[in-house]
Amino acid sequence: MAGAGAATARWANLYKLLSRPGPFSDEDWVPGPETIDALESSKILVIGAGGLGCEILKNLALSGFKDIHVIDMDTIDISNLNRQFLFRQSDIGKPKAEVAAAFVEKRVKGVKITPYVGKIQDKDEDYYMQFKIIVCGLDSIEARRWINSTLIGMVDPEDPESLKPLIDGGTEGFKGQARVILPTLSSCIECQLDMHAPRPAVPLCTIATIPRQPQHCIEWAHQIAWQEQRKDEPFDSDNLEHISWIYQKALERADQFHIHGITFQMAQGVVKNIIPAIASTNAVIAASTTSEALKIATSCNPYLENYMMYAGEEGVYTYTFEAEKKPDCPVCGALARTILVDPNATLESFIENLGERAEAQLRKPSMRTEEKTLYQRFPPQLEEHTRPNLKLKIKDLVEDGQEVAVSDPAYTIDFRFKLVFK
Repeated sequence: MAGAGAATARWANLYKLLSRPGPFSDEDWVPGPETIDALESSKILVIGAGGLGCEILKNLALSGFKDIHVIDMDTIDISNLNRQFLFRQSDIGKPKAEVAAAFVEKRVKGVKITPYVGKIQDKDEDYYMQFKIIVCGLDSIEARRWINSTLIGMVDPEDPESLKPLIDGGTEGFKGQARVILPTLSSCIECQLDMHAPRPAVPLCTIATIPRQPQHCIEWAHQIAWQEQRKDEPFDSDNLEHISWIYQKALERADQFHIHGITFQMAQGVVKNIIPAIASTNAVIAASTTSEALKIATSCNPYLENYMMYAGEEGVYTYTFEAEKKPDCPVCGALARTILVDPNATLESFIENLGERAEAQLRKPSMRTEEKTLYQRFPPQLEEHTRPNLKLKIKDLVEDGQEVAVSDPAYTIDFRFKLVFK
């Protein structure tokens, strides 16, 4: 009985909140046991168990969610311990998802957390369909774009249950953002892709000839050594063997030019474009994302519409606005996105430029029109067949205003672009 009393006391304030109406609650909200049952029976998925994910898992468990799942493919490194508070020194080398799940379950009785050690791409639509809400605590734009397009593709207009709200949190130093995405109904991650500018490109001549920084050696291993030695094998930034290979080649390159400072974490960060994280920012953004999950699950308050920005460099500043749903979004829109191109540029230069364009950010694109394949990276036989097109001018391959389909091995969809000559 003492245990039951302690459990009731833990949730007393939460139950009080969910049992009485307030001035800001949704009009259709029915407070009381039904709302509490809806919260406790809501199955929720957390993607990422790093700095932000640890905070989110803890918050969700303490907010009354009883059935939580978590996905993360990484293992715990000593550098994680300063901000990923669910981990201890003895956990180094263990999977983040499993350790985080066990820690929260031990501290918050009555909560079941199911971990999965692997990539989000390992799971199919049936897996994601079982959840009521999905919360992202990712450090990768590519992974965000993948889950965003997957959830949008799952929506069946005849089945309201197929629409899974996506709550996305992200941090970069003292800055952060939280947003609520209703797939097909509100602005999605791809709509606002140009808000996440791609990293500055390092000149290829610097990488190939005279590297001056550790990052140059890593980029050389990634862009040049891999193509020379393993070109028939698609590079996977989530494959630890691939990252280890890049790390070793970068070390060899750095030794030749007497460059110091390369670490495995640096190699992983450069290749995956990982951004810095600070514990205080993680706490603020995790609180925001958890609050949105609670509001969506219970309707106790209207949820965010749909974007909150946070800045903590000189005090605390937040700004909330409704991001625009774009009709030419390649994922949730119906129109092809217009891209201005130089008709005299080669196909090769245009394809390389797609990685640097804020509205595209595709690292390994292949391209085709309705009539023909312009360039296909895989399989090797097709790449060899279409390689001569790389040296041709854009105007010799497509017409002004023609639509092309661009695919990238990191995503499951085709991106539609309308090429307009400038």
